Amino acid sequence: MPRGNDTATKVFYKGKSEDFIVFVDDVEILKKWKNDRSIPLADVVNGWKIFVTHRHGAQGIMDGASKSILADEFGSEKEDDCIVKILENGEYQNTTSREREGGKNDSNGSR
Repeated sequence: MPRGNDTATKVFYKGKSEDFIVFVDDVEILKKWKNDRSIPLADVVNGWKIFVTHRHGAQGIMDGASKSILADEFGSEKEDDCIVKILENGEYQNTTSREREGGKNDSNGSR
């Protein structure tokens, strides 16, 4: 069975010293949240994690952002505050993983 073809929506924020990414559930919910802050932030983000790409743009290898990196960039170690700033000032991007076929058990060799 092929794996992949999932759409990932993320918000990319180019900071002074790092590039940040936060994954969101849906662009429409993000747009509604920007106009109506009564929508819970938990309904907007997909996983409560901020990623850094070490200045490699939106496509770089993603690591979790440390508190010191967040404090240097946003002036706060609180992830809630940093996520809000990223969602407000970042640009959203939709990406689709390419479908991929792969061997299920490589130890069997070629058949």
